[in-house]
Amino acid sequence: MKKFLLFAVVIFLASCSGNPRYVAVTGYAQGGTYSVKINMKGVSASSEELREGIDSILTLVDTTLSGYNKLSMLSRLNAGEIVRPNGIFAEIYSLSRKWYEASGGAFDVAAGPLFDAWGFGFKNDRLPSDEAVAGILASCGMGRLKPSVEEALSEDGTLTSKALLIEDGALPVLNFNAIAQGYTADLVAGWLRSKGVKDMLVDIGEIFCDGLNPSGKPWTVGVDRPVDGNDTPGKDLEGLWVSDGGPRGVVTSGNYRKFYVVDGVKYSHSIDPRSGYPARNTLLSATVIAPDATTADAVATWCMVIGLDQARELICSRADLEGLLIYSEGEQMKEWASEGFFTSGL
Repeated sequence: MKKFLLFAVVIFLASCSGNPRYVAVTGYAQGGTYSVKINMKGVSASSEELREGIDSILTLVDTTLSGYNKLSMLSRLNAGEIVRPNGIFAEIYSLSRKWYEASGGAFDVAAGPLFDAWGFGFKNDRLPSDEAVAGILASCGMGRLKPSVEEALSEDGTLTSKALLIEDGALPVLNFNAIAQGYTADLVAGWLRSKGVKDMLVDIGEIFCDGLNPSGKPWTVGVDRPVDGNDTPGKDLEGLWVSDGGPRGVVTSGNYRKFYVVDGVKYSHSIDPRSGYPARNTLLSATVIAPDATTADAVATWCMVIGLDQARELICSRADLEGLLIYSEGEQMKEWASEGFFTSGL
């Protein structure tokens, strides 16, 4: 999951104290923690039942989509095993294909070998040569794969990585890190709605919020200052985003927490799957607000690949998106915010 490649770069700031109807459901998931704030008014379940339900969803996601869990459906498929995909796997594959096409290949979950080669996937090795990158790039891309899982299923409903290929070639290696956390937040939020929850903040590394906080005001989320060494979410904030009270996904992607320096050159974690190399641009972080966390997650990743100017154009071109882009200009750090990005000074 993306959470374990990057620390979350947005944090929850409101307190649940002073309003007995609100509870904070917290727990552990795949080596990390989650926090869900819930208004229990009108909810048809106890807080413990909600915790158990959230844990069940997180476990299901982990055993389906995690690249770190060697027994997950994704890991077994990538290893060449036969799997029987569930609805979660089929849905996130289709969503990933949608964003691959919309981004012109800048968002690509079939670029797993590139992340491995550059040391930001599940392997750490020396920098790859140009020849190696070219060879790896030829084996990547969702354009090589069938548009949906359903089109690749055998008659008995099972799936192999080879069956995903449109034509013979190198077997695909999928990596859903760029979208899985946002998707998980949406799954949890959808389940909470089914139990009657109207006011919530779901923080599973990426955030989904809806309704009002315990103070009766829209939720407030902090955006971290994107400077090297700022490894603790909330320690050094650039500003605050204030919700309008509607359903919103809030995701920040950044190049300042995950990078390495070789021979004086800084390589970021944002790999451009179109070129096969780390993205080189002035964008330090992209915070995206969307109607759901899945969209916010995918677009934030897309922005970090294409850089400041194109990211700004992308956000402005869609009425359902708002964004805050923080970038470097010489030795200075500057920011651009879309017109509807509601912020509050610190």
